[in-house]
Amino acid sequence: MLVTGAQGQLGRAVLDSAPGAIGLGRRDLDITDPAAVRAALRPGDVVLNCAAYTAVDAAESDPATAFAGNETGPAVLAEACAAVGAGLVHVSTDYVFDGTADRPYEPADPTGPTSVYGRSKLAGERAVRRLAPAAHIVRTAWVYTGDHGDFVATMRRLERTRDTVTVVDDQIGSPTFAPDLAAGLLELVSRSAAGAALPPILHATNGGRASWFEVARAVFAGVGADPARVRPCTSDEYPSPVRRPAYSVLSNRTWADAGLTPLRDWRAALEEALRRQSLGNPLPRTAD
Repeated sequence: MLVTGAQGQLGRAVLDSAPGAIGLGRRDLDITDPAAVRAALRPGDVVLNCAAYTAVDAAESDPATAFAGNETGPAVLAEACAAVGAGLVHVSTDYVFDGTADRPYEPADPTGPTSVYGRSKLAGERAVRRLAPAAHIVRTAWVYTGDHGDFVATMRRLERTRDTVTVVDDQIGSPTFAPDLAAGLLELVSRSAAGAALPPILHATNGGRASWFEVARAVFAGVGADPARVRPCTSDEYPSPVRRPAYSVLSNRTWADAGLTPLRDWRAALEEALRRQSLGNPLPRTAD
Protein backbone atom coordinates (compact mmCIF):
# COMPACT_ATOMS: atom_id res chain seq x y z
CA MET A 1 0.00 0.00 0.00
CA LEU A 2 1.23 3.46 -0.95
CA VAL A 3 0.14 6.39 1.22
CA THR A 4 0.39 9.77 -0.46
CA GLY A 5 0.33 12.85 1.73
CA ALA A 6 2.34 10.87 4.25
CA GLN A 7 3.52 13.94 6.14
CA GLY A 8 0.02 15.24 6.84
CA GLN A 9 -1.93 14.40 9.97
CA LEU A 10 -4.05 11.71 8.30
CA GLY A 11 -1.14 10.22 6.39
CA ARG A 12 0.90 9.97 9.58
CA ALA A 13 -2.01 8.33 11.38
CA VAL A 14 -2.38 5.75 8.60
CA LEU A 15 1.33 4.91 8.69
CA ASP A 16 1.23 4.56 12.47
CA SER A 17 -1.43 1.88 12.04
CA ALA A 18 0.08 0.28 8.93
CA PRO A 19 3.86 0.22 9.38
CA GLY A 20 4.27 -1.97 6.31
CA ALA A 21 2.84 0.70 4.04
CA ILE A 22 5.07 2.98 1.98
CA GLY A 23 4.65 6.63 2.90
CA LEU A 24 5.16 9.17 0.13
CA GLY A 25 5.38 12.85 1.00
CA ARG A 26 5.54 15.74 -1.42
CA ARG A 27 9.31 15.42 -1.75
CA ASP A 28 9.02 11.70 -2.49
CA LEU A 29 6.34 11.90 -5.17
CA ASP A 30 4.78 14.78 -7.07
CA ILE A 31 1.30 13.41 -7.68
CA THR A 32 0.75 15.94 -10.47
CA ASP A 33 3.62 14.37 -12.48
CA PRO A 34 2.19 11.52 -14.61
CA ALA A 35 5.57 9.95 -15.38
CA ALA A 36 6.65 9.94 -11.74
CA VAL A 37 3.35 8.46 -10.61
CA ARG A 38 3.41 5.70 -13.24
CA ALA A 39 6.96 4.82 -12.25
CA ALA A 40 5.93 4.48 -8.60
CA LEU A 41 3.07 2.04 -9.22
CA ARG A 42 2.96 -1.69 -9.78
CA PRO A 43 0.01 -3.96 -10.61
CA GLY A 44 -1.84 -4.92 -7.42
CA ASP A 45 -0.71 -1.88 -5.43
CA VAL A 46 -3.29 0.10 -3.49
CA VAL A 47 -2.92 3.88 -3.27
CA LEU A 48 -4.49 5.62 -0.28
CA ASN A 49 -4.50 9.26 -1.32
CA CYS A 50 -4.28 11.48 1.75
CA ALA A 51 -2.56 14.28 -0.16
CA ALA A 52 -4.50 17.53 -0.51
CA TYR A 53 -4.26 21.29 -0.58
CA THR A 54 -6.12 22.21 2.63
CA ALA A 55 -5.48 25.93 3.08
CA VAL A 56 -9.15 26.87 2.80
CA ASP A 57 -8.75 30.64 3.11
CA ALA A 58 -5.62 30.86 0.96
CA ALA A 59 -7.30 28.90 -1.84
CA GLU A 60 -9.59 31.86 -2.54
CA SER A 61 -6.65 33.91 -3.78
CA ASP A 62 -4.65 30.98 -5.21
CA PRO A 63 -7.11 28.72 -7.04
CA ALA A 64 -4.46 27.38 -9.41
CA THR A 65 -2.52 25.78 -6.57
CA ALA A 66 -5.69 24.47 -4.95
CA PHE A 67 -6.87 22.82 -8.16
CA ALA A 68 -3.42 21.41 -8.88
CA GLY A 69 -3.37 19.62 -5.52
CA ASN A 70 -7.02 18.68 -5.32
CA GLU A 71 -7.99 17.98 -8.94
CA THR A 72 -4.88 17.45 -11.09
CA GLY A 73 -3.10 15.26 -8.52
CA PRO A 74 -6.05 12.89 -7.95
CA ALA A 75 -6.68 12.75 -11.71
CA VAL A 76 -3.09 11.70 -12.37
CA LEU A 77 -3.27 9.07 -9.61
CA ALA A 78 -6.58 7.74 -10.90
CA GLU A 79 -5.41 7.45 -14.50
CA ALA A 80 -2.19 5.73 -13.46
CA CYS A 81 -3.94 3.32 -11.09
CA ALA A 82 -6.42 2.33 -13.78
CA ALA A 83 -3.63 1.85 -16.34
CA VAL A 84 -1.47 -0.46 -14.20
CA GLY A 85 -4.22 -2.29 -12.32
CA ALA A 86 -3.74 -0.65 -8.90
CA GLY A 87 -6.47 0.15 -6.42
CA LEU A 88 -7.24 3.68 -5.26
CA VAL A 89 -8.92 5.14 -2.18
CA HIS A 90 -9.24 8.91 -2.38
CA VAL A 91 -10.05 11.09 0.65
CA SER A 92 -12.41 14.03 0.13
CA THR A 93 -14.30 16.50 2.28
CA ASP A 94 -17.61 17.82 3.61
CA TYR A 95 -16.86 21.10 1.81
CA VAL A 96 -18.28 19.64 -1.41
CA PHE A 97 -21.73 20.42 0.07
CA ASP A 98 -23.28 23.88 0.41
CA GLY A 99 -24.09 23.55 4.12
CA THR A 100 -27.79 24.39 3.88
CA ALA A 101 -29.14 20.96 4.87
CA ASP A 102 -31.05 20.23 8.05
CA ARG A 103 -30.07 16.55 8.25
CA PRO A 104 -26.79 14.66 7.79
CA TYR A 105 -25.59 14.53 4.19
CA GLU A 106 -25.74 11.18 2.40
CA PRO A 107 -23.14 10.32 -0.28
CA ALA A 108 -25.73 10.65 -3.06
CA ASP A 109 -27.01 14.07 -1.97
CA PRO A 110 -26.51 16.97 -4.41
CA THR A 111 -23.21 18.79 -4.02
CA GLY A 112 -22.75 22.54 -4.19
CA PRO A 113 -19.44 23.83 -2.82
CA THR A 114 -19.30 27.48 -1.78
CA SER A 115 -15.50 27.92 -1.80
CA VAL A 116 -12.54 27.41 -4.10
CA TYR A 117 -11.32 24.68 -1.79
CA GLY A 118 -14.66 22.86 -1.98
CA ARG A 119 -14.88 23.23 -5.75
CA SER A 120 -11.34 21.91 -6.19
CA LYS A 121 -12.11 18.87 -4.02
CA LEU A 122 -15.31 18.16 -5.92
CA ALA A 123 -13.40 18.43 -9.19
CA GLY A 124 -10.95 15.86 -7.81
CA GLU A 125 -13.79 13.50 -6.93
CA ARG A 126 -15.21 13.76 -10.43
CA ALA A 127 -11.83 13.11 -12.01
CA VAL A 128 -11.32 10.02 -9.87
CA ARG A 129 -14.75 8.63 -10.72
CA ARG A 130 -14.22 9.30 -14.44
CA LEU A 131 -10.71 7.91 -14.73
CA ALA A 132 -10.80 5.08 -12.16
CA PRO A 133 -14.38 3.82 -11.87
CA ALA A 134 -13.32 1.06 -9.45
CA ALA A 135 -11.84 3.57 -6.97
CA HIS A 136 -13.43 4.48 -3.65
CA ILE A 137 -13.95 8.07 -2.48
CA VAL A 138 -14.26 8.66 1.26
CA ARG A 139 -15.52 12.04 2.44
CA THR A 140 -14.63 13.10 5.94
CA ALA A 141 -14.72 16.30 8.01
CA TRP A 142 -13.04 18.39 10.70
CA VAL A 143 -10.00 16.09 11.01
CA TYR A 144 -7.61 16.63 13.91
CA THR A 145 -4.90 14.92 15.93
CA GLY A 146 -4.49 17.53 18.66
CA ASP A 147 -0.71 17.81 18.36
CA HIS A 148 -0.11 20.08 15.38
CA GLY A 149 -1.80 23.13 13.87
CA ASP A 150 -5.36 21.76 13.92
CA PHE A 151 -8.32 23.16 15.84
CA VAL A 152 -7.92 20.95 18.90
CA ALA A 153 -4.21 21.74 19.18
CA THR A 154 -5.00 25.43 18.82
CA MET A 155 -7.56 25.27 21.64
CA ARG A 156 -5.07 23.44 23.85
CA ARG A 157 -2.55 26.20 23.22
CA LEU A 158 -5.00 29.05 23.73
CA GLU A 159 -6.19 27.57 27.01
CA ARG A 160 -2.65 28.10 28.29
CA THR A 161 -2.22 31.61 26.94
CA ARG A 162 -5.58 33.39 27.12
CA ASP A 163 -8.15 34.05 29.80
CA THR A 164 -11.05 33.61 27.35
CA VAL A 165 -11.48 32.39 23.78
CA THR A 166 -14.28 33.25 21.35
CA VAL A 167 -15.36 30.52 18.93
CA VAL A 168 -18.10 30.34 16.29
CA ASP A 169 -21.24 28.52 17.37
CA ASP A 170 -23.19 28.48 14.11
CA GLN A 171 -21.08 26.03 12.08
CA ILE A 172 -22.11 22.43 12.76
CA GLY A 173 -20.07 19.45 11.63
CA SER A 174 -18.54 16.08 12.44
CA PRO A 175 -15.24 16.31 14.40
CA THR A 176 -13.04 13.39 13.38
CA PHE A 177 -9.95 12.01 15.14
CA ALA A 178 -7.35 11.15 12.51
CA PRO A 179 -6.35 7.77 14.01
CA ASP A 180 -10.02 6.68 14.03
CA LEU A 181 -10.39 7.70 10.40
CA ALA A 182 -7.13 5.93 9.54
CA ALA A 183 -8.45 2.71 11.07
CA GLY A 184 -11.61 3.02 9.02
CA LEU A 185 -9.71 3.62 5.80
CA LEU A 186 -7.48 0.62 6.42
CA GLU A 187 -10.56 -1.54 7.03
CA LEU A 188 -11.97 -0.29 3.71
CA VAL A 189 -8.73 -1.14 1.91
CA SER A 190 -8.71 -4.62 3.45
CA ARG A 191 -12.34 -5.32 2.61
CA SER A 192 -11.93 -4.03 -0.94
CA ALA A 193 -8.81 -6.15 -1.47
CA ALA A 194 -10.78 -9.18 -0.27
CA GLY A 195 -13.31 -8.59 -3.03
CA ALA A 196 -16.13 -7.01 -1.04
CA ALA A 197 -18.59 -4.98 -3.08
CA LEU A 198 -18.47 -1.49 -1.57
CA PRO A 199 -20.13 1.76 -2.69
CA PRO A 200 -17.95 4.10 -4.75
CA ILE A 201 -18.56 7.07 -2.40
CA LEU A 202 -18.69 6.74 1.38
CA HIS A 203 -18.72 9.06 4.37
CA ALA A 204 -16.52 8.37 7.41
CA THR A 205 -16.49 10.61 10.47
CA ASN A 206 -16.71 10.17 14.20
CA GLY A 207 -20.32 9.86 15.33
CA GLY A 208 -22.49 12.73 16.48
CA ARG A 209 -22.35 16.40 15.63
CA ALA A 210 -21.03 19.58 17.24
CA SER A 211 -20.31 23.24 16.64
CA TRP A 212 -16.76 24.54 16.84
CA PHE A 213 -17.84 26.24 20.07
CA GLU A 214 -18.92 22.89 21.55
CA VAL A 215 -15.66 21.25 20.49
CA ALA A 216 -13.66 24.08 22.06
CA ARG A 217 -15.57 23.79 25.33
CA ALA A 218 -15.02 20.04 25.32
CA VAL A 219 -11.27 20.58 24.86
CA PHE A 220 -11.15 23.01 27.78
CA ALA A 221 -13.13 20.63 29.99
CA GLY A 222 -10.97 17.72 28.86
CA VAL A 223 -7.76 19.40 30.03
CA GLY A 224 -9.29 20.41 33.35
CA ALA A 225 -10.03 24.03 32.50
CA ASP A 226 -13.28 25.91 32.96
CA PRO A 227 -15.30 25.51 29.73
CA ALA A 228 -17.07 28.79 30.48
CA ARG A 229 -13.87 30.52 29.40
CA VAL A 230 -14.93 29.66 25.82
CA ARG A 231 -17.49 32.15 24.55
CA PRO A 232 -19.73 31.82 21.49
CA CYS A 233 -19.92 34.11 18.48
CA THR A 234 -21.47 34.00 15.02
CA SER A 235 -19.65 33.47 11.75
CA ASP A 236 -20.43 37.08 10.85
CA GLU A 237 -18.36 38.16 13.85
CA TYR A 238 -15.38 36.12 12.64
CA PRO A 239 -14.17 37.66 9.35
CA SER A 240 -13.10 35.17 6.68
CA PRO A 241 -12.75 35.26 2.89
CA VAL A 242 -14.61 31.94 2.73
CA ARG A 243 -18.26 31.15 3.35
CA ARG A 244 -17.92 27.90 5.23
CA PRO A 245 -20.77 25.39 5.33
CA ALA A 246 -23.12 26.22 8.21
CA TYR A 247 -24.13 22.58 8.46
CA SER A 248 -21.93 19.83 7.07
CA VAL A 249 -22.65 16.79 9.23
CA LEU A 250 -21.98 13.66 7.17
CA SER A 251 -24.18 10.58 7.49
CA ASN A 252 -22.29 7.36 8.16
CA ARG A 253 -25.31 5.18 7.29
CA THR A 254 -23.89 3.95 3.98
CA TRP A 255 -20.59 3.15 5.68
CA ALA A 256 -22.32 0.99 8.28
CA ASP A 257 -24.67 -0.58 5.70
CA ALA A 258 -21.59 -1.69 3.76
CA GLY A 259 -20.48 -3.69 6.79
CA LEU A 260 -17.70 -1.29 7.77
CA THR A 261 -17.16 -0.50 11.44
CA PRO A 262 -18.74 2.83 12.44
CA LEU A 263 -16.34 5.30 14.02
CA ARG A 264 -17.04 6.03 17.71
CA ASP A 265 -18.74 9.14 19.04
CA TRP A 266 -16.72 12.33 18.66
CA ARG A 267 -16.63 13.03 22.40
CA ALA A 268 -15.05 9.66 23.18
CA ALA A 269 -12.53 10.20 20.39
CA LEU A 270 -11.65 13.67 21.68
CA GLU A 271 -11.11 12.29 25.18
CA GLU A 272 -8.68 9.76 23.71
CA ALA A 273 -6.88 12.47 21.73
CA LEU A 274 -6.43 14.63 24.82
CA ARG A 275 -5.30 11.66 26.88
CA ARG A 276 -2.63 10.82 24.31
CA GLN A 277 -1.40 14.40 24.29
CA SER A 278 -1.23 14.62 28.07
CA LEU A 279 0.88 11.46 28.16
CA GLY A 280 3.12 11.97 25.20
CA ASN A 281 3.09 15.46 23.75
CA PRO A 282 2.09 18.23 26.17
CA LEU A 283 2.17 21.72 24.72
CA PRO A 284 4.60 24.09 26.45
CA ARG A 285 2.92 26.62 28.71
CA THR A 286 5.18 29.31 27.26
CA ALA A 287 3.71 28.90 23.78
CA ASP A 288 2.35 32.07 22.22
